[in-house]
Amino acid sequence: MSALGLLGLAVFAVGVLGSIGLHEIGHLVPAKRFGVRVTQYMVGFGPTVWSRIRGETEYGVKAIPLGGYIRMVGMFPPRRSREGELVYSATTTGPFQSMIEDARRGSAQEIEAGQEHRAFYQLSVPKKVVVMLGGPTMNLVLAALLYTVALAVLGVPSLTMTVNEVAPCTPVAVTSACGVDDPPSPAAAAGVEAGDVILAVDGVAYDDWAAVVEAVRGRPGDDIVLTVERGGSAIDVLVTVGSTKVPNDGNPNDLVDGGYIGVSPSVEQVREPIGAVPERMWEFISRSATAIVSIPSKMVGVWQAAFGGVERDPTGPVSVVGVGQFSVDVAEDESTWRWKLANWLTLLAGLNMALFFFNLIPLLPLDGGHVAGALYEGARRQIARVRGRPDPGPVDVARMLPVAYTVAFLLIGMSVLLIYADLVNPITLN
Repeated sequence: MSALGLLGLAVFAVGVLGSIGLHEIGHLVPAKRFGVRVTQYMVGFGPTVWSRIRGETEYGVKAIPLGGYIRMVGMFPPRRSREGELVYSATTTGPFQSMIEDARRGSAQEIEAGQEHRAFYQLSVPKKVVVMLGGPTMNLVLAALLYTVALAVLGVPSLTMTVNEVAPCTPVAVTSACGVDDPPSPAAAAGVEAGDVILAVDGVAYDDWAAVVEAVRGRPGDDIVLTVERGGSAIDVLVTVGSTKVPNDGNPNDLVDGGYIGVSPSVEQVREPIGAVPERMWEFISRSATAIVSIPSKMVGVWQAAFGGVERDPTGPVSVVGVGQFSVDVAEDESTWRWKLANWLTLLAGLNMALFFFNLIPLLPLDGGHVAGALYEGARRQIARVRGRPDPGPVDVARMLPVAYTVAFLLIGMSVLLIYADLVNPITLN
């Protein structure tokens, strides 16, 4: 890996750690604000690399930077007896029941005498929701900020009206290279030059390259007047539109006959107006949501790419290793630093948007699972109130631990598969 590649990897690592840290701050701040005792704030998993105790909380970094957590006391409420009293210990049989009771006892032991009111399970439903949504919300805000800076401050690559290159020939298809017997391209034959700025076609002004392509595509064999700016002067160039195979609706695997003159545009980094950012942001959110929903259906393809040598789906899911490779590709690309920075910010924005949607999945141990439990608790209390029955108390989240461990096991398996696929059959940007 080159020095630039290492720099890209370092930028990515800092961005990931920052995103994880801010996610956990999104949980930490409201939890402390609502009086919950938080004993740990950790970025990463595994052995602790560094930590400091401030007040009642240990802040630290662990060796495996694939997540993070805050430890709030009283995550699992005690079991209630049939009479509604809280029971802090029980004799159990069966592995699942033992797991549940062990979790309850461990949670109870973390609560210091006289500090029962500071247990997480004592919070009201709205406060529980705020604490658990704080992390994903932080990722959403961070994604929006990073994407806005990339679009409106640094700019995104856009096609300009300046001719970057004039094709030497009219190939059989735009996806083919020039052959010995291919005739000159219409633009080359007419004298169009690289650096010319297209102003109009047959007197109709254009400021969008795609619109010029569409105007030419339907006119094979016709003579058109191409007005270009060259050396500060407007020049009319007569061009006879050729014909070749072009992608149908942008699909390179479906080629149809279309008009062709043989010019390609220059690409420049253009800042988006701030008013256009909300629409672009909505498109970004929609794409991210669709990508998260499609992960299960695309894991078969990941397996086939990892173990069957099948070509990797460029729109499929990737692991943190894959996103790191994207960052290396960006660093090693022969482009400006402004363009690289915009790409890095976009990658980190995409990572944070994925974390936002992923954590909203209503399954433990994800944040969305805790939110679902809190909402169920609120609904149960409302129903009891309407029926004139006693408050049923907090939801016994510990009973869902077998589900949580199953989900965690599946997530770990999926992560390992993605990491392996990214190592043996990676998706690259270059």
